[in-house]
Formats: sequence, structure tokens, C-alpha cells
Amino acid sequence: MAEETRVGESGEGLRDRSGRRTGEWIRLNVGGRLFTTTRTTLCRDTRSFLYRLCRDDPQLAVDTDESGAYLIDRDPSYFGPVLNYLRHGKLVLDKNLSEEGLLVEAEFYNIADLVTLIQDKMADRKLHKTQVHVSKVFRVLQCSEEELTQMVSTMSDGWNFEQLVSIGSSYKYGSEDHAEFLCIVSRDCPSTTTSDSATEHTDRGQVLQQKASRP
Repeated sequence: MAEETRVGESGEGLRDRSGRRTGEWIRLNVGGRLFTTTRTTLCRDTRSFLYRLCRDDPQLAVDTDESGAYLIDRDPSYFGPVLNYLRHGKLVLDKNLSEEGLLVEAEFYNIADLVTLIQDKMADRKLHKTQVHVSKVFRVLQCSEEELTQMVSTMSDGWNFEQLVSIGSSYKYGSEDHAEFLCIVSRDCPSTTTSDSATEHTDRGQVLQQKASRP
């Protein structure tokens, strides 16, 4: 026995004695579940399958069950949200139902505005998942003049050379001075993974760059 779900207030006089459909109320049997709603609700979108159904479109071949309800072989779980959208123009979806599943039903019933609304929500959700906020992390390395060329040429893992700051000679070997440098490198990384140490490197790198740029 089909389960009946009424969308709206219950009504009388769905059929007269001759079997003709009368009044505002219409009954639908969707996947074995009965729904009772109004012609006004079903006729909200004049391009939809449901509009043609309640207007008795002769080109639309639809059977009825023993009670006179229109037979629609679709998922009844998604039909409730479809009817609710036609009633108040808002998309309300239970957590156990998917937007993808509702999109399939909206396309079947040819409710264009609902199709667009679902597609926009799915696109926003996909964009939110793939959006990555990137920040730049600096690292400051101290090296001698002899080590500088090798260090710059062997940088990997996404590190990029930013600036070289001379800090003078730290020691002498014989009669020659050996210059020391601070090499500032950077790398892009997701902001959610930026640690306190990375922030410290960033601040130090920016301070050193400011000092080096002074005349």
C-alpha cells in the first residue's frame, strides 16, 4: 500500500462522480508514495513537466493508479524538495539527500530555475574545496663567498632566491679577508600550514631586506 504525503493542507473533491479532475487539489503517486498538492504549486513553472501534467497535456502520456493519482516513476525522496521549491522558491535539502541526486530530478521535471540554483551551489562548493590560500615563507641562510654559488645552484623544493645581504668579513685566512653573506630565499606554501617558525623567518627576512635596501 502506497504511503501518502500531503504537501499543503488536505482537501476534498479531487474527483467528481464522473471521474473528472476538479478543484485545486491534485494527487500524485511518485515511486509508490502519494503526494497531494495544488494546481497552483505544480503550475509555478510553465515550462515544466508538472505544469503539462496538471494541464492534461494530450502529448504527455501519464497513467493513473486505482485512486486516480498520476503515476510518476521517480524517486519520491527527492520529490518533496522539488515541490517545496515550487511552493516558496527556496532550496531545502535534507542532510541525507545529495545535490547531485536532486539535480537529476530537477532536470527530469524540467524546472530550469531549480537546475540553475543547484548547479550554482555545486560550483560554489567545488570552488570552496579547491581554493588554496598561499603565503610566502622566508628563510635566511648565512654562508661564505665560496659557499654562495653552490648553495644558490642547488636550491630545491620550491625555494627561490630573493636577496643577498653582505655582512662583511668575519675572519681572515692569511692576508685575505673572507666575506660572509646572508642569503634570503622564499617559498610559497598554504597559509594553514605556516608555523610559528616560518612566521619568524618571514619577519626576519623582511627586516633584513629593509636594512639592505637602505642607502
